[in-house]
Amino acid sequence: MKMVTAYVRYEAFEPIRASLLSKGFPSISISEVKGSGRQKGITESYRGAKVTNYLRPKLKIEVGVRDEDCQLVIDTILENASSGEVGDGKIFVTNVEQSIRIRTGEFGEETLQSHPAAADAEA
Repeated sequence: MKMVTAYVRYEAFEPIRASLLSKGFPSISISEVKGSGRQKGITESYRGAKVTNYLRPKLKIEVGVRDEDCQLVIDTILENASSGEVGDGKIFVTNVEQSIRIRTGEFGEETLQSHPAAADAEA
């Protein structure tokens, strides 16, 4: 099992979410985060003083997937988040030792089943 963690621009989230849902991955977690990288800071004027903000707002998307689904999820995020500009974000993939569904007690890859009809359920 893998955990795909992506840090993306806010405007990239909805296309990523819709595309993952249509491909059978409705279960995602998101967090609002701030970070710095190559994008550098943005200097603004605040009450007459120049202020440089080095921490840019991003969304952190986390998706737990089976090993064989990992590349599909990565490709989906890349396809929808890449503008070719500095600040598009990053994707990290980590190994997951165990996954447990609290409601049923199921564990392992059974908790990560993709849902082929997820797009139909939303309609």
